[in-house]
Amino acid sequence: MYKPLFLLLLALVASTCDGEKKIKAKLKIKASTEKPSPQDTLTFSLKLPKNSVVDSIRYFSNGKAVDSPLSLESFSLGSHTLQATAFYNGKSHAFENTFWVYASEKPSLMKYRVLNSYPHDPTAYTQGLEFKGEMLYESTGLNGKSTIRKVDYKTGDVLANQKLDAVYFGEGLTLWDEQAIQLTWRANMGFVYDGETLKMTDSFAYDKSTQGWGLCHNEEQLYKSDGSHILWTLDPKSYKETGSIEVMTNNKSVNKLNELEWAQGLIYANTYQFQKDVVVIVQPETGAVVGVVDFTGLREKLRNNPKAEAFNGIAYHPQRNTFFVTGKYWNSLFEVEIYSEE
Repeated sequence: MYKPLFLLLLALVASTCDGEKKIKAKLKIKASTEKPSPQDTLTFSLKLPKNSVVDSIRYFSNGKAVDSPLSLESFSLGSHTLQATAFYNGKSHAFENTFWVYASEKPSLMKYRVLNSYPHDPTAYTQGLEFKGEMLYESTGLNGKSTIRKVDYKTGDVLANQKLDAVYFGEGLTLWDEQAIQLTWRANMGFVYDGETLKMTDSFAYDKSTQGWGLCHNEEQLYKSDGSHILWTLDPKSYKETGSIEVMTNNKSVNKLNELEWAQGLIYANTYQFQKDVVVIVQPETGAVVGVVDFTGLREKLRNNPKAEAFNGIAYHPQRNTFFVTGKYWNSLFEVEIYSEE
């Protein structure tokens, strides 16, 4: 069946650097579907004002020259810039527009099954969870109450605890070699600790990702969320940002990505976008959301916990092949199995 072309029409303004009067033009972008994926193509043209005469028009995207029609096969998921430059009389005018590339497939709806419930500190404003063997590491937030701690997950007992200075709001954490790495929210700063003693050994500043939310790794590089739909990759030795991916479904970007966990080649991420207790499963090579786990109903299993806030915190236990989840001020830590009925 023929699909009508989706027309994106945006009035743009451009000016030359020599102060000439600005002119108006329209950069037309047509996609073969309303939410184009890498399997689709774009056509585009620049409509100049009447009686405008130009020598040539060149188009660029992501710094490379492109022609219409444009195959999206080599484009990463997320936002991209299209630029049209009109040349005439030795001068030029540039026009820009943005288009998005979406995931090809709709994410699978996953389910969960509660296997066990364990005590959890109800005063912990949980921001990050991760296992090393049978030891659970946890990061908590709020200024003046932020900590990094080691926890006996079976009893909920805090075995070691390191407080942050009151100016810092603790966020996600991950474990790399013999170190624990913890983010802070808006202080543009991360901290590195000895994994055994929790003594701080190093710190690092953020780059383009100006906030810290969640952190995980794949034994080669770190992945960091900043509250947007972008996941940043970091070098595990210098902590410098080396790249990024944009997290997309087949029809939208997924923002407010928070706590992260790496498991079986995928990234599991808490997100606040849907106003639900949800985890999205992200393919790290592309940023495509391949699954969504709706944890609705889990709060009902909390034991008399009216102060419970957002669902946040997910840790994978490789030996048990299960996940452990909790939330801010939750008094229970749940061991769950995530599965698909398909």
